[in-house]
Amino acid sequence: LTEDGVEHYGWYNVGRGDTDDEKEEKVDDRRRAPISWSKDSRRFALVRSDQREVDELWVIHSVGNDRPELETYKYDMPGEENVTQNEVWIYDLETRETVQVDDDPWKDQSMSVLSDQQFVYPDSDEPRRSVWLSDDSDELWFMRLSRDRHRTDVIVADAATGEVLRTVVEDRMNTYMETAPIVKLAGGDFLWWSERDGWAHIYRYGADGTVRGRLTEGPFSVQSILGVDESTGSVFFMAAGREEGQDPYYQHLYRVGLDGSGLRLMNPGEFDSRVSSSESRGFFVENHSRVNTVPTSRVLNARGDVVVELEEADFSQLMAAGYQFPEPFTVKADDGITDLYGVMYRPFDFDSTAVYPIVEYVYPGPQTESVSKAFSTNRYEVGLAQFGMVVITIGNRGGHPSRSKWYHNYGYGNLRDYGLADKKAAAEQLADRHDFIDLQRVGIYGHSGGGFMSTAAMLVYPDFFKVAVSSAGNHQNDIYNRWWSETHHGVKEVVDDEGEVTFEYDIDGNAELAANLKGHLLLTTGDVDNNVHPANTYRMAEALVRAGKRFDFFLFPGQRHGFGNMSDYWFWLRAEYFVKHLLGDPHWNVDILPLQGERPRSR
Repeated sequence: LTEDGVEHYGWYNVGRGDTDDEKEEKVDDRRRAPISWSKDSRRFALVRSDQREVDELWVIHSVGNDRPELETYKYDMPGEENVTQNEVWIYDLETRETVQVDDDPWKDQSMSVLSDQQFVYPDSDEPRRSVWLSDDSDELWFMRLSRDRHRTDVIVADAATGEVLRTVVEDRMNTYMETAPIVKLAGGDFLWWSERDGWAHIYRYGADGTVRGRLTEGPFSVQSILGVDESTGSVFFMAAGREEGQDPYYQHLYRVGLDGSGLRLMNPGEFDSRVSSSESRGFFVENHSRVNTVPTSRVLNARGDVVVELEEADFSQLMAAGYQFPEPFTVKADDGITDLYGVMYRPFDFDSTAVYPIVEYVYPGPQTESVSKAFSTNRYEVGLAQFGMVVITIGNRGGHPSRSKWYHNYGYGNLRDYGLADKKAAAEQLADRHDFIDLQRVGIYGHSGGGFMSTAAMLVYPDFFKVAVSSAGNHQNDIYNRWWSETHHGVKEVVDDEGEVTFEYDIDGNAELAANLKGHLLLTTGDVDNNVHPANTYRMAEALVRAGKRFDFFLFPGQRHGFGNMSDYWFWLRAEYFVKHLLGDPHWNVDILPLQGERPRSR
């Protein structure tokens, strides 16, 4: 169908993950094109990305091959002039011609083709075919998002000519904007999800862009739209934070009329739930639990009545093995006002008369927090506690998007420090509350953004946090990926007198604070991490060396961002580091017996 694709400006861009030699071997491989079809199958559309001017990045595969091999890939970094450019193209199967959508772009904007939400049962093997929002092949709906993510437009184009016909949504904010799939209704109206009033809610639009009204409002956040039953005029959605007195992260199922009337909670109870629906939206399978309850599954009808109780998980063997549920808790943020929600993991042989070090497992957000709401074994947190520590996870302002826009965007413009005061305040309040917590022995650890945060905590509060284990951290966000860094920290769009647009980006990193280190710090990274490049950890290590600081460093050979099949090794390395420096036990055998089937391999 096309013959004009070139490297880094093709009709399908190969992502990261292959060495240069592997790319050569796969040059003739066929791949499924990322296209979206018109409903009459006459035309399809796709986003074509031009990465020809984007700079390259590299990792070296030193193990697993005869000779070390190079992996080269394109990688957009924040503040750079040459970044990925998006175009929307439409192919006509009758004329065999392509047209480019003639959008008047914002510089460096992102573009996406908007697709109708096709019903597919969860875990189904049915092919997921992306189809246009419009009912025919005459009009294509697409979205554009400005580089600073302050502006979003939904635009309708003539599919035959590529000419823009109308703009149906214009959303504007002074921080970054989140988006969600559009839900198209019969007759042309559609549902739009927006945080424009500070909370995530559903709005109804006409096909011409007229706002017909809002379906939800108030101090809670709509998480997703499950579906619409137009025969009854009902919209089913998941939301968090509406039920007074509950953890605001608990998600529940709701129903509301297409006119915004009759909002109803369908699965009341103090728990977090995950729900999937039938195609008719007449029935819903709900799974609910808390971190300290047994998961339960049941079927609800469209009124919220329980049709059948499916199953309650059998924890008898888990409990017989000595398992104990963790403890949810609430503390105040450093401002003394905002509620923060966490989970505490204690040793199963907990002694209330003893005193334990406290260790925080952290992830700063802003796209999530490292705090479980539904039941999970959380084997690494539970496992670490069994060495004789109290392990906690706790949210922070600027973390999870399930709360208000203010809460979510608290760290905008201060991506290094924003969550640290809340982590410190949480440990202090728990120590005031519980005599068994020793505030002189505070540890902290995290991965990726948590690796970044745990090191930052040691450098911003060096007299409070005594030990940190930081893995795969994006310590220098000026060399992390452009989307994450520019979105969550901010990038400034500058227009000069001639109308030329440039972008300015400036962010604090951990390396600048290296001289502050007082405690014990272990840095780790995978040597082929093509997400958070090892250079982040190397630059942190270099700064510590130049500051004359002792620290520990570990490199996982052949490992990507998640450490893959070395994750269990990483758990034992981390646990031993805390045992050595918080419990004062430096005595370890060279053999990690649980990784050797309890049989030493040493001779």
